[in-house]
Amino acid sequence: MALCFPSTPQKLLMTVGLFLGGSSLFGVGLYFSYVHVAPQQARIQARNDYVRDRLKKKYGYDMYNTQPKKD
Repeated sequence: MALCFPSTPQKLLMTVGLFLGGSSLFGVGLYFSYVHVAPQQARIQARNDYVRDRLKKKYGYDMYNTQPKKD
């Protein structure tokens, strides 16, 4: 690894440039992760609602919110 130790000003500038480039890529990844949180949460909520409706239709109660009817 030739760029491990910035012994010249040119290598120091290359090291700083690569660090800033990597940091900017990390920042872009964080931004896209933050932007896509709401759609993922909506998809999960829709899937949970679907499963609860199927269970309610199949068993007659919502096992996550209420207890089954006792005969």
